[in-house]
Amino acid sequence: MQKIIAEFNQKQQTKEVPELKAGDLVRVYRKIKEGEKERVQIFEGMVIAIKGGQSSSPMVTVRKISEGVGVEIILPIYSPKVEKIEILKRAKVRKSKLYYFRGLTAKESRMKNKDSEDVASQPEEKSKTEGKTVQATPAKKVVADKK
Repeated sequence: MQKIIAEFNQKQQTKEVPELKAGDLVRVYRKIKEGEKERVQIFEGMVIAIKGGQSSSPMVTVRKISEGVGVEIILPIYSPKVEKIEILKRAKVRKSKLYYFRGLTAKESRMKNKDSEDVASQPEEKSKTEGKTVQATPAKKVVADKK
């Protein structure tokens, strides 16, 4: 039975979505229909919860502060309304649900970033001194005058 459920869940996952974790700063591209027109709206915020991670329809809760007001969206990851999800930064967190962020101010909710290479980021420029060893000049000894 478990094997059948796993196969069904695999078939339902139609899009390539990055592995999301609580504490990720993400940019969600959603399709919004206004009248007869359809446009893409970008929602940038922090993932505070992921529910049903192994199921065929996992849900993600993304929170941001807009003009001093907290805004949250809860959306299914594999919804046809979600065009794509980009991970901008990863924060070092020790919990899977960050609901306590709702009570924090913007300054209190700052997180330490995690240094990881798996985050889709822009390629870094190589510095001119990369790969070269630089020798430091020895410091001169300063003797104070005694009076």
